[in-house]
Amino acid sequence: MSEILVLGGGYTGMTAAIRAARLTRKTGGRVTLVNASPTFTERLRLHQTAAGQRLASRSLAELLAGTGVRLEVGRVTALDPARGQVRLADPDGGERVLGYDKLVYALGAVTDTSVPGVDDHAYTYDDHESAVRLSRRLDDLTRGTVVVAGGGLTGVESAAELAETRPHLRVVLVTRGRPGSMMGESARAYLDAGLERLGVEVRSGAAVTKVLPDGVELEGGELIHSDATLWTTGTKGLSIATESTLTVDGQGRIVVDSALRSVSHPDVYAVGDAAAITQKFGVMHGTCQGGIPAGLHAAGSLAATLQGKEPAAFRFGYVHQPTSLGRRDAVVQFTHQDDTPRRWYLTGRAAIRYKEVLCASSFPTFKLLKRGLVPVWMFRLTGL
Repeated sequence: MSEILVLGGGYTGMTAAIRAARLTRKTGGRVTLVNASPTFTERLRLHQTAAGQRLASRSLAELLAGTGVRLEVGRVTALDPARGQVRLADPDGGERVLGYDKLVYALGAVTDTSVPGVDDHAYTYDDHESAVRLSRRLDDLTRGTVVVAGGGLTGVESAAELAETRPHLRVVLVTRGRPGSMMGESARAYLDAGLERLGVEVRSGAAVTKVLPDGVELEGGELIHSDATLWTTGTKGLSIATESTLTVDGQGRIVVDSALRSVSHPDVYAVGDAAAITQKFGVMHGTCQGGIPAGLHAAGSLAATLQGKEPAAFRFGYVHQPTSLGRRDAVVQFTHQDDTPRRWYLTGRAAIRYKEVLCASSFPTFKLLKRGLVPVWMFRLTGL
């Protein structure tokens, strides 16, 4: 019997757990999924939660039914790869230790809060409750200003969503570069027009140096009043990985080999935002687009190792940069494998449908994996 522990019940961890259970069933694998919450968090929709929209609650136990995966609810507080142990804090305040033979680390990343004042005065999307807290704060405002720091896709989607659902509030998007700077010129122009239509005030070329209780301070000393500040500027790995003896990179992500095994502890596999995965174009950046394929591959690598086989190298290429602009508009930039923009992009209703299908695809994917099938779109991304 091989004890296989998967840490994190997000898109990547769920994929890895279901696939690992299926592939190791005949070789004595027993898979346990550990997650801090008993419900699945749709991280792709946290900006909708922040805007006050009610989303369906999905039980992890129900999603895992019939897979053979055991669910353990608890927050991971420490990892000891030398002993093959993980320490958990239970919801009731107790603590316990779980042992493993193989581990898949899929705990994701957290917001980089190194700028002074972010920890104390800004909201983040580190979990579902963080988005709910922001929503409750905005519910209390009959007027005022919301500052969204960060011009990446998360910041853009958040600013657009808040401006559309809460038109009585002033929304200011502050970014060092241009919003959606990774997109091609035409798609970016459409994005700019969408933000302008929604009334979002964009402050490009501005860096926040401090977050205050009632505002943000920009480089150069300018102050922008804020009744609520959302911080979306970059992520880092959890301290759990950094404090263990696993090899991590400068962002706290676990460094892995081509099979997605830790370069320092080969019984540990790391996937998604928590892993530093190198491809021909460089180190992957964290997205659901890359996380699910990585989870699939880690499960396959783990199963191959248990069968005494050499696992294949992971291959991945980006396809798109989908961005919602509220509930009634969107833009999708199609990309080369290295995530640089192609000429083609979608806008308007076609882009809305595309983005919605994408956001909803994880649940059909889980169902297919239960049956031992791999979604067709995965072959395009990874060449499985």
